[in-house]
Amino acid sequence: MSFTNPIPERLKEARKKAKLSQKALGVRIGMDESSASPRMNQYEKGKHTPDISTLKSIADEFGVPLSYFFCEDEISAELAVNLNKLSETDKQKVLEVTVRLIEESFENSSPKGD
Repeated sequence: MSFTNPIPERLKEARKKAKLSQKALGVRIGMDESSASPRMNQYEKGKHTPDISTLKSIADEFGVPLSYFFCEDEISAELAVNLNKLSETDKQKVLEVTVRLIEESFENSSPKGD
């Protein structure tokens, strides 16, 4: 099974949701106006990958965590975005609930002794 880099699709999805052109996004994160559109196009097509500082600037522009761009499925991406909106206290609560769910799932799936 081959791996598909999630960054191009996540980038395009976030940009379209924000209703920005490739050029506008590039300029907003500090790219030269003449190269902004071609560079963003190459990132979205997967021909080049933005360096981590550029990707962080893009994440900040969209108000999403950096981890959003690395999520391999939609549910994980949505979780990353929503978790980013929570306070540290609420994130801890979510973590506790998640741990409980995993433990319960494990208990329910493990064979019962007679």
